[in-house]
Amino acid sequence: MSVQIWTYIFVVLSFGLYIGIAIRSRAGSTNDFYVAGGGVHPLANGMATAADWMSAASFISMAGLISFLGRDGAFYLMGWTGGYVLLALLLAPYLRKFGKFTVPDFIGDRYYSNSARLVAIFCAISVSFVYVCGQMQGAGIVFSRFLEVDITTGVIIGMTIVFFYAVMGGMKGITYTQVAQYCVLIFAYLVPAIFISLMMTGNPIPQLGFGSELTPEYGGGYLLDRLDNLSLDLGFAAYTEGLRPTQDVFFITAALMFGTAGLPHVIIRFFTVPSVRDARKSAAYALVFIAILYTTAPAVAAFAKTNLLNTVNNATYEDLPGWFSTWETTQLIAFDDLNADGVVQYSGDPAVNELTVNRDIMVLANPEIAGLPNWVVALVAAGALAAALSTAAGLLLVISTAVSHDLLKRSLMPGITEKQELLYARLSIFVAILIAGYFGINPPGFVAEVVAFAFGLAAASFFPAIVLGIFYRRMNRQGAISGMLAGFFFTAAYIVYFKFISPDTSNAEHWWFGISPEGIGTLGTFVNTVVALTVNRFYPAPPKAVQDMVEEIRLPG
Repeated sequence: MSVQIWTYIFVVLSFGLYIGIAIRSRAGSTNDFYVAGGGVHPLANGMATAADWMSAASFISMAGLISFLGRDGAFYLMGWTGGYVLLALLLAPYLRKFGKFTVPDFIGDRYYSNSARLVAIFCAISVSFVYVCGQMQGAGIVFSRFLEVDITTGVIIGMTIVFFYAVMGGMKGITYTQVAQYCVLIFAYLVPAIFISLMMTGNPIPQLGFGSELTPEYGGGYLLDRLDNLSLDLGFAAYTEGLRPTQDVFFITAALMFGTAGLPHVIIRFFTVPSVRDARKSAAYALVFIAILYTTAPAVAAFAKTNLLNTVNNATYEDLPGWFSTWETTQLIAFDDLNADGVVQYSGDPAVNELTVNRDIMVLANPEIAGLPNWVVALVAAGALAAALSTAAGLLLVISTAVSHDLLKRSLMPGITEKQELLYARLSIFVAILIAGYFGINPPGFVAEVVAFAFGLAAASFFPAIVLGIFYRRMNRQGAISGMLAGFFFTAAYIVYFKFISPDTSNAEHWWFGISPEGIGTLGTFVNTVVALTVNRFYPAPPKAVQDMVEEIRLPG
C-alpha cells in the first residue's frame, strides 16, 4: 500500500481513539474540566505529562535542529530536560501543596493582589498562544505532506480535532487522551530509529548506534567521524564542532530551563493527582518517559543528516528518489539549479548552494530517505500529530482556564455559576484555537524556534515570581508585579525587534552581548529578578498571614 493509504489508516485509527476517549471521559464539572477531578494515577499522569511536554518541537523539530546545528543543537536537549528536573524538584511539589491549580491563581493569592493575578493572566495567555502556534504549524506540516493537502488545510484539520476533544473532555478527557498519544508518539519515534540504527550500524539501540561504526554499505568508520568529513567536504562546519558564541549557548540553555519551570500547561498537570506525594511520583515517571525520546533524538539527527548528504549531494535531479519530489510539493525542500547542469550541489557556500532544506522535515522525511517500508513512514506521521495535538490541547486548556476561572470567576464576574464558568471555558477555547490556527498558518520561524520564544517569555515572566513567592517571604506584590512586567516586555520587545522589525540584523554581530532572541529570556529573567527585589525594598512586607502561608507550603507533610 502507498504511504498515503497507510497514513489515512493510522490517522483515522489514532484520531478515532482520541475522540472516543474524550467522549468517554467528558467533563461534567469545572473540577473535571480543570484538573480531571484530581484523581489521576501517578503513572498515567506521568505519561500524560510526557505527552503534554513533548510537543511538535520535540518530535519534529528538535532532531532537525540538531542535524543542522550539530553540537550546538544540544542546548535544546540540555535546556528542556534540565528545566523539567528543575520544575519537578523545585516548584511542582510546593505549588501542589499550595492548592491553586493555575499559575495566575498562585500569583494572585501569594501576592494578595488582583492586579498581580491580572498580570499573570496576561502573561499566561501570551506564552500559551506563542507555544500553541508552533504546535499548529507542526500539525500543518505533517498533514500537508502525508495527506497531500496544503499547510493551511492541514492546520484547519488539526484545529478541528483538538477543538473537539479539548472542549468535550476538558482536562479529564485531555489527560487520558494524552496517555494514548504518548504511546503512539514514542512507538512512532523509536521504530524508525531502531530500523535505521540496525541498517547503518548493525546495532538495534539507537543511543549506542550513535557512537558505533557504520556498516560497509554506508562507508565504514565511526558515524560521527563520517558525518564530520561529509560536512567539511561540502563546506559546512564539522558536525561535532560548535559555531554559536559560548554565551549564547549558555543563555539559550538557561532560558529553556527557566521557561520549562514556568510553563503553565506543565505546572497544572501536578494538580490532577490526589496528593503531593503522587505529584512527585508522576514527575519521576514523566522524566523517564521523556528521556526515552530525548536520548534517541541525537542519534536520529545524525542518521538523518548522513542519509540526506549521501542521497542528495551530486545526484542528478532526474534520478533523485520519489520522496524528494513529494516533499518539494510542500515547499519545505527546494532545488535551484544555479549552473543549469541538472546536478544537485549542496554546499555551505551560499553562492553555489542549490538546495534548501527546512529543518522541520528531517524527522518526518528520515524513514523515506532511509528507504524504510511505507507503513513506518505513515507511523511517523501519526506520531508527529500525536505530539503536536497533545501539547496544543494542554495549552488551550491553560488559555481557557485563565479566561474563565482566573479572569472571570476570580476577578470580573465572581457571581457566575459553575455551569456558566464551564460555558465560558469552552467558548474561550474556540476563540483561542482560531487565533492559534492563524499563526500556525503564518508562523514566525521554525517550530522549535517559535517554541523557544514561548519558553523565553515564560522564563522572564513567571519563573522569578514563582521561585521568590515560594522561597522568599519578604517578596511583596509591588515587587512581583514590577518584575513580571519588566521581564516580559523586555524579552518580548527583543524578540519582536530581531524577528519582525529588523530580521536582517538578527545575527551575533547585532545581538546584545551575542545573545540570540531564543536565549534572551535568560536576561529577561535577570531583569525580572533585579526589578522585583529592588522595588520590593521600597514597600512594606506582605501581611503576616501571607508570610505564614509561605512558611507552611515549604514544610514537609
